[in-house]
Formats: sequence, structure tokens, C-alpha cells
Amino acid sequence: MFSLDNDKQSYSLKPMNCPAHCLLFKHRTRSWRELPIRFADFGVLHRNESLRTLSGLTRVRRFQQDDAHIFCTLDQIEEEIAGCLDFLRSVYEMFGFSFELYLSTRPDKFLGDAAMWDRAESQLDSALTRFVGDKWKKKEGDGAFYGPKIDITVQDALQRSHQCATIQLDFQLPQRFELTYQPGDEQKSTCQPVIIHRAILGSVERMIAVLTEHYGGKWPFWLSPRQIIVVPINPECYDYAKEAAKFLQEAGFCVHCDLIHDQRMQKKIRNAQLEQHNFILVVGEKEMAKRTVNVRTRDNVVHGEFTLDEVVAACKHLVKTKDLNSDTVWNRTS
Repeated sequence: MFSLDNDKQSYSLKPMNCPAHCLLFKHRTRSWRELPIRFADFGVLHRNESLRTLSGLTRVRRFQQDDAHIFCTLDQIEEEIAGCLDFLRSVYEMFGFSFELYLSTRPDKFLGDAAMWDRAESQLDSALTRFVGDKWKKKEGDGAFYGPKIDITVQDALQRSHQCATIQLDFQLPQRFELTYQPGDEQKSTCQPVIIHRAILGSVERMIAVLTEHYGGKWPFWLSPRQIIVVPINPECYDYAKEAAKFLQEAGFCVHCDLIHDQRMQKKIRNAQLEQHNFILVVGEKEMAKRTVNVRTRDNVVHGEFTLDEVVAACKHLVKTKDLNSDTVWNRTS
């Protein structure tokens, strides 16, 4: 951790969200009727990693993660895990990832009651079977000492494996923070919840690195920082090029306009392709007269002439559907 002393007290930059969420749960009396309680946090975290372990965006000292903690009863584990897995699939399929699932079970040294572990593992087993049938594997004895977990391994476009997501049961933190809720059973004064740690992206920085490798720098339109560039053929078309760019910007897209005077059109198109703009809109005197643009892609596929309204409709469709193949939208529009 990054720590400092001030006024005879020690302070540290937050390395994780778990303790804060436990305190949020504990700040008042909880009832079984409130469970499950779900807290999510994209707060900034800091970890004082060794200098020799730092690596690009995959291992950094300051990062954010889509961290969530679900406080639930033992009976609610299966449904909550099923919800986590469904969330995982919707996100990873949107990115175009394939993934593998592993259930890591009780190690030799563990915290808590063996019967409680068996019951929790049975619910994880059932949730995985509901989710993917028998297309998951078990890692005997590979769980953390404080609870069983589901390991998710992502395969990118080059079939390289990355572990980003986390779904982890935790029996330890509720004990250490003395977390309790009032049960419906009058014979018990209080019961202890179970915590599910859930992160789908994991570290956002690491996920950006994985996605960059996965797409080879060719970001899908809905994620791209360089969605559209307008390329005028000659200076006489500059005003129309700027007008078209402004129209598309106001429609909500990331748009550039190449107004460099000393480059030929072919050079501008080539530069736009190398810079990985998804769509290159070429405008000349014909397009200016008809209030249209000529659409081509960064892969030099020429789709032809479209009105600005048609371009907006096509691009909005790509954003809405998260379609990874942007060529189909122009066949749909034409």
C-alpha cells in the first residue's frame, strides 16, 4: 500500500473496495428482507506494486475496476451467481470474447465450516450447469482459503488467454467485520451474510490493453475514438466538409475533418486508414452539389454515395446493436 504518517496517524491510499462496502453494510441494522444487498464501485485504487512487475496497462499502480460486492444469505448464492454469469456473458459477447469457466473448490487450509463450503460449492455447481451445461471444469482444492470461486478465462482474437473477471465467495470478511442481519427465524438473534466479490471487466486499464490486442487496434465503431473522418477532394469543398463534419458531430459521433492543404486526396485517405478511422467520408464537387458523402472503410472497402441522414442512421444502428461487422450496415442502408 501507499502509506504516510501525519499528525501521529497513519493514512493509506485505498487499495481495494471490500472494506468500505463492509462498513456501508454495517452502518445500521440489517434485516433478512433487505438481502441481497448489492454495492458497486468504480473508485480509484492504488497499490504499491514493485517497479519490476509494472507492465504497460496490464499492471499499474493506480487503476479502477468495476468492483461489486453482493451481501446475501447462503440460500441466495445460486441465484446471485446466475445473475453474475448472465451479466458476464452479455458483456463478453458484446466485445466478441469467448471464455472458459472453472470452479475452484475448498483447499486443504480453509476458513469456516466444511458443511457450509459444501453447500456453497453445490450452489456454484448448479449455477454453472444452468449457465453452460457441462461446458465448465472443476479445479479441486484451488479455491481461496476464505471461499470457493469461479475463474473466468477470456480468449482474444489470437486465442491468447487472459483472466479479467472475478466471481468469488467470501466467508471471512463478514466474520472479520462482524457483519450480521436479523433473520426471519425467531430462534436466532442474528445471522452472518455471505459476500460475493464480482468484477466483470476487472481492472479497466487491463481490459483496455486486452481489448486493444483483441481488436488489433481496429476498434469497433461503437467503441472507437476515431469513428469518422471527412476528406475533401479540393479546397473548394472545405466548407461543405466542415458542414458535414459538424452535422455528424451534433448527431453524437467522434468526427475529424482533414483540411491539410499540401496533401493529395489519396494521401489523406491512406493516412486515415493508417489512423484506423472506421469510416472515411470523401466529398467532392458532385457530393457537395447533391449534399451527400462517399463512404469507404479503413480496409479500403468503398460503399458508395449516401446522404448525411443515411450516414447518421447507419452509425446509430451500429452503436445500438454493438455490431462488430460494420460493413453490413451499409448494405442495409442502400
